[in-house]
Amino acid sequence: MTWILPAAVVVPAGLIVLGVLTARVIGAARALNREVARINQQFRLKADSRG
Repeated sequence: MTWILPAAVVVPAGLIVLGVLTARVIGAARALNREVARINQQFRLKADSRG
């Protein structure tokens, strides 16, 4: 019975940590996607300007 109380504290705390880390990973993935799209656009513009 004594393990239930620490588990009731540790499990939600762990889920909060996982949620925060998931949000950071999603944010970083979106930023990387924007950067890749921007670089691809630059390559397209350079290729178009060469004729």
